[in-house]
Amino acid sequence: MKHAEIALTTKKALAASLKNQMEKKPLKKVTVNDIITDCNVNRKTFYYHFEDIYALLKWMLEQEAVEVVKHFDLLVDYRDAILFVLDYVEANAHILNCAYDNMGRDGMKRFFYTDFIGIVGTLIDATEKDLGLSVSTDFREFLCNLYTEALAGVLIDWVKDRKKYDREKVLQYLSLIIRTSLPAVLTEAAEAKKTI
Repeated sequence: MKHAEIALTTKKALAASLKNQMEKKPLKKVTVNDIITDCNVNRKTFYYHFEDIYALLKWMLEQEAVEVVKHFDLLVDYRDAILFVLDYVEANAHILNCAYDNMGRDGMKRFFYTDFIGIVGTLIDATEKDLGLSVSTDFREFLCNLYTEALAGVLIDWVKDRKKYDREKVLQYLSLIIRTSLPAVLTEAAEAKKTI
């Protein structure tokens, strides 16, 4: 087995152990010792791969959800990408709630921001290219931040209270907003750029 495969297998074992521990107790009470004992590795191995438990949590969420979403063609399959995220949230509700309870709303947003902004930026760039438009870099960055904040906020709210909006409404509302507002605002911004 190659080093990269061994490293990935070890990381997955550590992530599975973290999930296991989060089923038993709050995230802030999970220790590195709990994780390494559960998956039978030494402390050095844990710290070789991760700086701390939060780095492991972030890696786990990136591998299980963010990296998968990045492989969707967001122009064509944005609805499928949203469905995947909603399925992931439902399947991992306890883990996400445990993380939320430890980090709070702002902590969760900061935690996901880099990944969310990359995905949203890809969607904006693809939509701009698909429509044959060119908007200013400043506006693209502003729009990317706006959509990232909105999407992260909605998903974090949904993690905490899935009764607020049912799954179908979240899917319907997000699909409608992405399908209609993004092309419209980019078209308007490109036109405004011509007159400036």
